[in-house]
Amino acid sequence: MTKHQRWTAEQIPDQTDRVFLVTGANSGLGLATTRALARRGGHVILAVRDREKGRRAVAGITAEQPDASLEVRRLDLADLDSVRTFADRLRADHPRLDVLVNNAGVMAPPRTLSAQGHELQFACNHLGHFALTGLLLDTLTAGRDPRVVTVSSVNHRKARLRFDDLAGERGYSPMGFYNQSKFANAVFGHELHLRLTRAGSPVRSVLAHPGYTATNLQTSAPTGLWRVVFGRIGNPLFAQTPAEGALPQLYAATAPDAEGGRFFGPDGTAELRGAPTRVELAPAAADRETGRRLWELSERLTGVRFALPALA
Repeated sequence: MTKHQRWTAEQIPDQTDRVFLVTGANSGLGLATTRALARRGGHVILAVRDREKGRRAVAGITAEQPDASLEVRRLDLADLDSVRTFADRLRADHPRLDVLVNNAGVMAPPRTLSAQGHELQFACNHLGHFALTGLLLDTLTAGRDPRVVTVSSVNHRKARLRFDDLAGERGYSPMGFYNQSKFANAVFGHELHLRLTRAGSPVRSVLAHPGYTATNLQTSAPTGLWRVVFGRIGNPLFAQTPAEGALPQLYAATAPDAEGGRFFGPDGTAELRGAPTRVELAPAAADRETGRRLWELSERLTGVRFALPALA
């Protein structure tokens, strides 16, 4: 794919009989992703924290697409017990999963700890998705053209991992820790690709980011200045719609030529808007020592080990 080939959701291949799991599927990018996959015949599992919001999302889609194949399941990614319960039940009901879209996220809350005592953004945006992917890896391995799509952010380039203070005990910045969680997503997606490749796994790990997209992440962010300046003012003037912002993750999830290890984002200036194209991972996110440290830390914090041979 080159910058001049403007890929749209109309180019998604037929997804009939394919099973997708989309986290955070009741709004924003997750809802746009779910709607587009269902339109092309995919069966989409909406993993949502609030079942009623999930049901309303399904009702909205089926009003437009009466034949859409959808199901709602509750998942709180910030609670590792919820992640394990969700994965156990999903595996019992679905022996095969074709695509996992790690999309859900929280942005810029005041410093908050998860049920297991981790900083909320790191817990929800990274640790929950790490655990979910590991717990469903065998189900994905049984899938057809299986993929894990992890949604990062252009902001991953602004961050590093604060291994000495991941919980923000010695200093906390809402956006700084959001950027750290998106950096962790990028590191995880890249490291997962390396480990899957070494293991000879059929599962592809692909990364995507939406650029600057108008979602409720900005407008519901508790941080006042961010909510007003970027959510209330910036979104209407400069942001893409969720349907446009979801295109890179839809490309990563469905395009035949979306190779494992690649990163897709908008093709416009500063990768803020535009059609999906291949973009570059920050060199720091591809650092092998950083990948190893985050992987081992994530295994320790979640108690989830991937059934893959260790990398040398």
